Amino acid sequence: MSLLDRIEGPNDLRKLSADQLPELAEEIRRFLVHEVSRTGGHLGPNLGVVELTIAIHRVFDSPNDTVVFDTGHQSYVHKVLTGRHDFSGLRTQGGLSGYPSRAESVHDVVENSHASASLSWAHGIAAGRVVRAETNRHTVAVIGDGALTGGMAWEALNNIAAEPDLPLVIVVNDNERSYAPTRGGLADHLATLRTTRGYERFLDWGKHTLARTPVVGGAMYETLHGMKKGIKDIVAPQGLFEDLGLKYVGPVDGHDEQALEAALRKARAFGGPVLVHVITQKGRGYDPAITDEADQFHAVGVINPETGLPLEIAGRSWTDEFSDEMVRIGAEREDVVAITAAMMIPVGLKDFSNAYPERTFDVGIAEQHALTMAAGLAFSGLHPVVAVYATFLNRAFDQLLMDCAMHRAGVTVVLDRSGITGPDGASHHGMWDMTISGVVPRLHLAAPRDGQQVARAVRAAVDISDAPSVVRFPKGSVGAPIEAVRTVGTVDVLAEPDEAEVDVLLVGVGSMAATAMAAAEKLSAEGVRVRVVDPVWALPVSPNLVTLAGGAGRVAVVEDNVVVGGIGSQVELVLREAGLATPLDQFGIPSEFLDHGSRDQVLDRIGLTPDAVASRLRDRLA
Repeated sequence: MSLLDRIEGPNDLRKLSADQLPELAEEIRRFLVHEVSRTGGHLGPNLGVVELTIAIHRVFDSPNDTVVFDTGHQSYVHKVLTGRHDFSGLRTQGGLSGYPSRAESVHDVVENSHASASLSWAHGIAAGRVVRAETNRHTVAVIGDGALTGGMAWEALNNIAAEPDLPLVIVVNDNERSYAPTRGGLADHLATLRTTRGYERFLDWGKHTLARTPVVGGAMYETLHGMKKGIKDIVAPQGLFEDLGLKYVGPVDGHDEQALEAALRKARAFGGPVLVHVITQKGRGYDPAITDEADQFHAVGVINPETGLPLEIAGRSWTDEFSDEMVRIGAEREDVVAITAAMMIPVGLKDFSNAYPERTFDVGIAEQHALTMAAGLAFSGLHPVVAVYATFLNRAFDQLLMDCAMHRAGVTVVLDRSGITGPDGASHHGMWDMTISGVVPRLHLAAPRDGQQVARAVRAAVDISDAPSVVRFPKGSVGAPIEAVRTVGTVDVLAEPDEAEVDVLLVGVGSMAATAMAAAEKLSAEGVRVRVVDPVWALPVSPNLVTLAGGAGRVAVVEDNVVVGGIGSQVELVLREAGLATPLDQFGIPSEFLDHGSRDQVLDRIGLTPDAVASRLRDRLA
């Protein structure tokens, strides 16, 4: 039996001797490469936290002590050490989540996988235990992969530092990267901490060197002591944290398990908030993940574990279409600039950055800052394109509303991974963005139906100079182009019967146009007269769509956004304001948190497939 096979929980881990831990760490790394290469998942981050996670579970007593992971994708080792060894269904329907999950284990607490929230969670948990006089329980926040660049983390630090008796340990997993190398002043500060000798060593050097000249040695050593604060700021800039009121321990070698245990025990015994700075290597122990292409191994699909090369060639993606068009636009317009929140490669801005580095800004995991900075860039005469995952627009709603829209800023927000994303689960589905956008005055939103329309939409969006614009598209490969049979103003008609009057005007929003087309084909085969349209610009609702609705017996809107407040609701409101009593059916995502599974599985589960749409419309028409 391997060491890993013996671990069914933290108690088993604590029974191992220190000499056995390096072997356990290697077994875990082999396990991760073998399992994640078969299912896909976050490989690089987890390879980097093996020794750190072992040390945390040997020093702290989970679940009596609470461990909060930020970001949650670095929790695979935690899952293994808390008894979850079956990774065969990782990130698939019915299998393990790619993030902490309360349904899986009492050792998991925070399921939300959005970055920079762990310190606020940990502050609340620790403060609550102080109020309840639970003095024997500690809270540990593991924050890494660039999450400390988020503003919310610093709001939490500001408050944590004001409570000197809080039993809280903050572990900064410093691997210099999020998806890509971490940027910004904080990253530079941590880099200084990584590469600078401590001031104690400097003083020791002065003591021993000057002792050889005793006439001046003592006086000069006293002088060095008098300079202690200044020297400390120069050679050990942990003062940034200590000046906030946080005890600082580190930097600690994140792959020296015994050093980690010693640091964590010291922090645990301190009796107040302590920040432990741990230096790790993302992708540790797996050569393909620590090469120049290391960023490709942050999250992987199915790969060959020997080479790290993908086994499934997905073809051209929606993101590729956006990426290529941005480079073309950049060549034509010097005023177009790009902003990313620590996701240069995933959102398709890498090629633009390579071509126009001076016009590309990576702000770290700071979506709020990104949107307000974009408003400032627009004021200065530029047109910023902010590319983020659709789920992360939630974090920047206030900035989109008050900084961009209120100030009529020409800012384009490009939302990758919109709609149902699949294996990343509840927090990563991009299912709220059209509802959020729908309450923003003057905002324009395009949802391209295919790859060709992505280029068309982005080009049109950057021409809007007096209001924010949004372009959203899903994750994955693009299908074949869907050509319009004719255009009515701004609305594309994709299919229609020979008769002028139709039973159903079926509105397919974005990638759901293909679903609408397939549903219409099923209904048409049964004699139902269906006209399928793509509004192109979903917001504001086009008057041309109102005109087309007037000639239909009923209207149905199909969208991959929550039904509540979605495009269907917007269309219904406009029809009522126009005095039309046409019945309207809405097909979208229910207002609930959806478990992980493949995109097709989730769509089938919620009834957002051609068969389900056709069946419900058939019942309504009966």
